[in-house]
Amino acid sequence: MQWVQVLAEGWATPLNGFMREREYLQCLHFDCLLDGGVINLSVPVVLPVSGADTERLDGCTAVALVYNGRRVAILRNPEFYEHRKEERCARQWGTTCKDHPYIKMVMESGDWLVGGDLQVLDRIYWNDGLDTYRLTPNELKQKFKELNADAVFAFQLRNPVHNGHALLMQDTRRRLMDRGYRRPVLLLHPLGGWTKDDDVPLPWRMRQHAAVLEEGLLDPASTVVAIFPSPMMYAGPTEVQWHCRARMVAGANFYIVGRDPAGMPHPATGKDLYDPTHGAKVLTMAPGLISLEIVPFRVAAYNKAKKAMDFYDSKNHQDYEFISGTRMRKMAREGENPPDGFMAPKAWTVLKEYYKSLEKA
Repeated sequence: MQWVQVLAEGWATPLNGFMREREYLQCLHFDCLLDGGVINLSVPVVLPVSGADTERLDGCTAVALVYNGRRVAILRNPEFYEHRKEERCARQWGTTCKDHPYIKMVMESGDWLVGGDLQVLDRIYWNDGLDTYRLTPNELKQKFKELNADAVFAFQLRNPVHNGHALLMQDTRRRLMDRGYRRPVLLLHPLGGWTKDDDVPLPWRMRQHAAVLEEGLLDPASTVVAIFPSPMMYAGPTEVQWHCRARMVAGANFYIVGRDPAGMPHPATGKDLYDPTHGAKVLTMAPGLISLEIVPFRVAAYNKAKKAMDFYDSKNHQDYEFISGTRMRKMAREGENPPDGFMAPKAWTVLKEYYKSLEKA
């Protein structure tokens, strides 16, 4: 259903439905669609189906898609083709480890894929109190126009915002103004689709982001907070291209790329599944991202002397403390407070409340 929303709202344009085999092969082998120019699209947007459904629907010219008992879309002129799962995973993730959370879902899905033109019957709402944040690419462009933005810089995230992130966004804004832009607008664009079980859920992240704005770390007048409907695939440099090009479709012309974007520890070894620097390097070389400039991540760490997050300076290595996401979550889970200046106090309170709610549950 999240992929239906992605397609319906135009995030994966020029796709007008789930990928047919030709589009799927282009995506899988070239990270691009090639019919009509080179258009970056690095992740398969596909609909798996069972062998029984494939046989039952053979010859149909239209198929209804049903979610929670409600008909949501019609797939027209369907094309069925084999779902070669191991090959897909090896190419998309660079691994076939069955303990990877998204690979596990792929391996458990249908043995066939169906592509076709998608007619979505109504706008998709989740009725979770967050639908007002789910702006389509066209709605975001309109919002930027209303704010008289002459530059839009996007920050994709699936984690709570700490002051290191805020520093990076503040610094990007300053650098754009130094280049002569007068109204740069930040698109703070958390991923709103499926995430793995140990990630902080979307409603709590949205509360945490609101607290960051309330604390004044980001300027509410020049920040648009919206939700990106895509699921998270944890596919590293392959997926970061998808995150970037979707924001390009929504009108962003600068994209901040962080350390190890869309990465995670290898489920078997616990080491980084991808080289943490490769996401940024790949983005600067990726074909089809023509109307957007990549803003590489500058490493931020906690400066003990300044009692603040600061851009890392190797000459004063002894002043810096690196607080990983794992350690941050452990502190929040155990009710500890981080060093002063690591995260806005109200935002940290939200995080502690989330972990406390897990204990009660």
